[in-house]
Amino acid sequence: MAAPGAGDPVDAKSGKAPLAQRIDPTREKLTPAQRQFMRQAQLAQWQKTLPQRRTRNIVTGLAIGALVLAIYGYTFYSVSQERFLDELEDEAKAARARVLERASGH
Repeated sequence: MAAPGAGDPVDAKSGKAPLAQRIDPTREKLTPAQRQFMRQAQLAQWQKTLPQRRTRNIVTGLAIGALVLAIYGYTFYSVSQERFLDELEDEAKAARARVLERASGH
């Protein structure tokens, strides 16, 4: 009788197929056919989840892009609202005018 999970299509006691077992290919010696089957199973599993993963990646990318644009837009908006540089420039003009007035008045 073969070991459980060694390719038995149906378990004789319960009549059910064996569950998949995790195999560490570095520890267990596998035949080239078993390695090829593992690669095929991994590829099939990866292709099965690809559309869902692609959708999530697109949504995540759009969310990050929207956040970046919001921060960029808010920065421009807040800089355009700042008037302290205009106030400093007005004060500098007034100071220059006072200096010129004093220089021409005396």
